[in-house]
Amino acid sequence: MTSRICVVIPAYNASETIADVVRGALRHVPFVIVADDGSTDGTAKLAVEAGARVVSIEKNQGKGHALKVLFQTARNEGCDAVVSMDADMQHNPEDIPRFLEAHSLHPRDVIVGSRMHEMEKIPRGRHNSMLIARFYISLAANQFIGDTQCGFRLYPLSLVKDIVLTTDRYVTEAEILMKAGGAGVLIRSVRVETIYDNNNSHFRPVMDIVAITAYVISYIVTKWLVEGVLSDRPYTYAPNNIRDIIGRYTTIDTVFQTMTLLLAPVIPVFFFVEQILFSPIVKNNYVSIRRFNIGFPRIILVTHLLLILPIIAIVEKSWNAIGSEVQLVDRFVKRVVPSFEDTK
Repeated sequence: MTSRICVVIPAYNASETIADVVRGALRHVPFVIVADDGSTDGTAKLAVEAGARVVSIEKNQGKGHALKVLFQTARNEGCDAVVSMDADMQHNPEDIPRFLEAHSLHPRDVIVGSRMHEMEKIPRGRHNSMLIARFYISLAANQFIGDTQCGFRLYPLSLVKDIVLTTDRYVTEAEILMKAGGAGVLIRSVRVETIYDNNNSHFRPVMDIVAITAYVISYIVTKWLVEGVLSDRPYTYAPNNIRDIIGRYTTIDTVFQTMTLLLAPVIPVFFFVEQILFSPIVKNNYVSIRRFNIGFPRIILVTHLLLILPIIAIVEKSWNAIGSEVQLVDRFVKRVVPSFEDTK
């Protein structure tokens, strides 16, 4: 049976680009749904004129909330899957057929766009943060994901219905990958064009990276707590598990994420000790770590070495200020953070 697929676009003050994105998407799918996330610049009107169906969100609540609204709207429209795109032209609509083809072959899988084949087009700072995020999110999702930060994706709506989304803004996209992988869903990649030549992104490099980092660490803690006492159980996510329950209560969730962020250096040490103590009793616990063939000692090493990354960045900036063109951060990240190809 052929899937009914639409394109969904979270949009906030995207009047300069939304019409082109909608028209481009409509060349490949029957209809497009735009979530106008409290825009004040006529985004909704322009999207409608370009042929989109628009859902209006009165007050700006961020990309994660807009995606949840779009998922529900698409389900109400009878869709089986959605292709999510950004409204700022950082995703080329002509890449949509790649997702549709991959979905036709693997209808139950999440399909994620990957820009890593064009690394030279990605700003250095973003590329380094992508490599670090890729390492930890892949660990949490039980599988290597080439580009965990790309929002150009295809989601089967049956999957989205079966996971509980408790985050907002850009954290939600990481949450979906980890919970999908935690439920045993395969996450596949397709190559997409790398576009970084506009300034319309609402991604906040510091605040959003910190928010994503805090959630990823807090999710890994609950995953490893469960995995450590079970044999051969890498797939530990089920709706309303402990992480979902914590996520329902804003204050408790904030405290939990803050604590796990502050304790990040000692967390892998704790689980390494637990693995040593429990392995004689619980055979093949932490099976997801074993499958990566990476081990807690290396995770500990990577996590601790990353703590000195800000110092290396300061040294690099100081040297460059006096005329020495060096890229210490790039070299450091490349050597320290496993690509998973070197762990096989």
